[in-house]
Amino acid sequence: MKFVDEAVIDVSAGNGGAGCASFRREKFIPFGGPNGGDGGRGGSVWAVADQNINTLIDYRYTRRHEAKNGEAGRGSDQFGAAGPEIELRMPVGTIVSNDETGEVMVELLQHGQRSLLVKGGDGGFGNLHFKSSTNRSPRQKTPGWPGEAYKLRLELRVLADVGLLGMPNAGKSTLIAAISNARPKIADYPFTTLHPNLGVVRVGPERSFVVADVPGLIEGASEGAGLGHRFLRHLQRTRLLLHMVDAAPFDEGVDPVTQARAIVAELKKYDPALHAKPRWLVFNKLDMVPEGEREARVKDYVRRLRYKGPVFAISALAREGLQPLIERVHQHVAEQQRTAPLPDLRFDSPVPGDAVDEAAAKVPGASGASVVPAASVVPAASVVPAAPDAAVGEAAGDVAGHG
Repeated sequence: MKFVDEAVIDVSAGNGGAGCASFRREKFIPFGGPNGGDGGRGGSVWAVADQNINTLIDYRYTRRHEAKNGEAGRGSDQFGAAGPEIELRMPVGTIVSNDETGEVMVELLQHGQRSLLVKGGDGGFGNLHFKSSTNRSPRQKTPGWPGEAYKLRLELRVLADVGLLGMPNAGKSTLIAAISNARPKIADYPFTTLHPNLGVVRVGPERSFVVADVPGLIEGASEGAGLGHRFLRHLQRTRLLLHMVDAAPFDEGVDPVTQARAIVAELKKYDPALHAKPRWLVFNKLDMVPEGEREARVKDYVRRLRYKGPVFAISALAREGLQPLIERVHQHVAEQQRTAPLPDLRFDSPVPGDAVDEAAAKVPGASGASVVPAASVVPAASVVPAAPDAAVGEAAGDVAGHG
């Protein structure tokens, strides 16, 4: 199935039905009084998050979604039937925004989440609604209210804990295939990956995280080179970026350090917030480097990058050095989840009275001091070797980009 992560649709709710002006007319019953019913409510349009859908392709070709109008009221105290509602099922991670104003209307972040997109118009009042002790034969009635209508932009951003970033052919797809059950296309030419791939990494019982593999990024992507950088939106919800560097490029004239700096520059051009995320270096294809040269080569790359932070030397194809990598990544993701922003206890928690102070006292930093999570304190250039017994060492320097 084709992967589509953007679509523009038109949605309109149904109009409310008109009220009815009617009077009761039966034999032997003079002055029967008003009996015109109200109109029915127009149908609304809802968005529903569905974890079984992973693309917006259905909305690329079906762009118009209209709910039915409510029925008009009738005599004999009969109210009009409401128009049926429409549910638009979308992938989890979809952002719905107003295409004309750019305002974000809803983000679908959980399976089964149901959000109203456009509300149906209310039904009009029949003359039964206007009777009173001073107005016993009202002839007033009102039309139904119109339903809402918007032009909406749908944007899918996959939900993942970790994102893989790097040049084409850096081994991102090979890595996600090695550590998860994902089976992306793998070949020996650039831009093999044309759409994001997700994989669930099982570290142990009840210990897992989700990895997202996006198409490769090259220098000049902000100007449209390669596939551009529009797929980077799928990394905006991640907690950690793994910057994969090809430690043994086929072309001897290619400098991995220059390529790594170009990736960081493109990341900063696209989104400074994405550039500020924690980013770890992962040197891949160490199996193609002579064992005696691996330590010196990795140290040289780290020194030239002036990088501080975790460094991993692996071979995704040979399955070397992967276990220390996924253990460390899971530890970081778990720490980030534990230090996620807590709800405001004054409004979001039903804790009564003095229990609020007790609950707030248990929250780290509740007194006003800023608390730095343990996972954000990154050791200086800790290198995880490709083989369990081989030590690559440590490197120091100033960070070029981010760690």
